[in-house]
Amino acid sequence: MPEKITASELAALVARVFQPGPEDGCLGVMVDLPDEKVPDRPAWAARREIAAEWVELLASQAPAAGFRTRLLLYPNVHTNNGDLPSVCWIHEGGPVPQSADELVPAAAIPMSDVFETFPMLLALTEFSSTAPLKVAARTHPMRAATMPGFSEGMIPALRLDYAEVNRRVNVLKELLDRATGADLVFRHPGGEDRLHLDLRHRTAHASGGLLPKRGVAGNLPSGEAYVVPYEGEVEGDPSRSEGVLPVQFGTEVVRYRVERNRAVEVLTHGPESEREAALLAKEPAYANLAELGLGVLGAFGVKPVGSVLLDEKLGLHVAFGRSEHFGGQVGPSAFSSPEAVVHIDRVYVPETQPDVLPAVVDLVFEGGERLPLMRDGEFGPVF
Repeated sequence: MPEKITASELAALVARVFQPGPEDGCLGVMVDLPDEKVPDRPAWAARREIAAEWVELLASQAPAAGFRTRLLLYPNVHTNNGDLPSVCWIHEGGPVPQSADELVPAAAIPMSDVFETFPMLLALTEFSSTAPLKVAARTHPMRAATMPGFSEGMIPALRLDYAEVNRRVNVLKELLDRATGADLVFRHPGGEDRLHLDLRHRTAHASGGLLPKRGVAGNLPSGEAYVVPYEGEVEGDPSRSEGVLPVQFGTEVVRYRVERNRAVEVLTHGPESEREAALLAKEPAYANLAELGLGVLGAFGVKPVGSVLLDEKLGLHVAFGRSEHFGGQVGPSAFSSPEAVVHIDRVYVPETQPDVLPAVVDLVFEGGERLPLMRDGEFGPVF
């Protein structure tokens, strides 16, 4: 039987995540809609049903909760972390539209008005809206919990002890803040690869599932600390990120040669390797190493469900592409078109990359001190 969340559990989740005050009178639940270019699929339709159900459940709790909830609709943007449309629709009840074509243009409101009106947002979307909502939160009085790819299989992860999750995430953030680099060793059937990530000139982020203050956006379920490797923007000080990063696609392990924090070459051969090499040539911003992420939920017994939203929170992950929403330098303007903008996480847990083992993750500090952070995908005694 699929997991279900009760009205009281959902109200408690919102209270824990957002800690709403008297000024937080509205919660918006955002969904994106399919169109001719990106047709619907069962998991997407089910997610919209979950969102509509949550709006009803929270409405039943409104007198005690102190806020009202509305369903917000917008056309999908065809890619993860692409900029959101300029307009949005507030659903007025009845059946939820199943396609962007059903939206009535005259009923649209500016997306900026949504950010001004709804101080709390839950985004249960097909395509990740984390990057644009992080950017919007810097200039609008709201905060957002983003849930791209959410499914009922993730509900157990919403019931975790997020005080302890948050504590562990902050321990990792403090370590990443002090670190000047990270040395990673990967083992795979083709041998062993080493990668150094330059962490100078950067501040890390903690995403522990708590968003009590306006001006921020983060994933839910959550449980990771992350940092953008230095991208070389300081004149005369190039990035020192270099080495080889292996990523498994299906049964093929693609190996990227990294220089100055960019994947400059694919060293392997095969269908996936050729596809990735073509993508690097076509879309150079995709080659940017945009994130070193450290998820903690694996230690709580959480298992992957096939969605990056949850799976990346289980352990080590490295992302390609857009980084400016995390404090980096690569934004939408670096890509060839809005629909080409991506931030793609590669997650190193056995269920997602069974043939690639993150054997060693060491943090390097000023003066040469080293901390053995992970061995064979497991954290050492850092907590």
